[in-house]
Amino acid sequence: MAQDDRGAFIWYELMTDDIDAARRFYGDVVGWSIAAEGQPIPTGTTYRMITRSDGGNAGGLLELTDAMKARGAKPGWVGYIHHPNVDAALATITAAGGTIHMPPMDMPDVGRMAMVADGQGAAFYVMTPSPPADQPDARSDVFDIEKAQHFRWNELWTTDQKAAVALYCELFGWTQDGAMPMGEMGDYFFIHNNGVGIGAVGKAQPGGEGSRWQYFAGVDNIDRAAEAVTATGGKLLGEPQQIPGGEYSVYAHDPAGATIGLVGPR
Repeated sequence: MAQDDRGAFIWYELMTDDIDAARRFYGDVVGWSIAAEGQPIPTGTTYRMITRSDGGNAGGLLELTDAMKARGAKPGWVGYIHHPNVDAALATITAAGGTIHMPPMDMPDVGRMAMVADGQGAAFYVMTPSPPADQPDARSDVFDIEKAQHFRWNELWTTDQKAAVALYCELFGWTQDGAMPMGEMGDYFFIHNNGVGIGAVGKAQPGGEGSRWQYFAGVDNIDRAAEAVTATGGKLLGEPQQIPGGEYSVYAHDPAGATIGLVGPR
């Protein structure tokens, strides 16, 4: 992938212990297909691809084993962010008080990656992907600010917005420009990569889930998707709310408890 892909969200991964429920939920809510059979991976579990109806990839599903859950793993989504040098990225992260959860590893035909947390505890992967040999300039399209069945927004809730913005801007070359006042919740700071608004940084609220990344998947119709959430065993965390630009968004829990944001028209 090209050097200017630094800072791009290039993959999203669902960790879950209920594969069948995930296949039903995300199929009906978003329109994705999740492979019925998982492929064994070196970490001792299985991996399934998540695909869009146009045949492209939306991300992957990592099956949580009992051993992984015993070590504290729980259902949730994790994003992968492109960096041209994983080891240099880790040095920057640890210098800022971050943690390495999974040391760098090389996966043939996939790339080099590490799982980390920033200084406030929000987890993500940093990755230098290996493009297909016959497509050296290939780029990920799992993120798109407009399209259904793509991820459309990346939201960081953190206990220290200033420190988080400083780290991610240094690490990935992002810029912070503009903010939306949210009353007692403070300002919601918009972040950009190569001039494109990719998400925002909000203040983690007392009594909430702490510092974490949350992601929004695009849907074709927010009301249809919201109905599908409850019909497939998930839970809506509120009602769809209109956002700048005229579309609507809502948070939901899938049947295993993983949080997913949904965004789309009414």
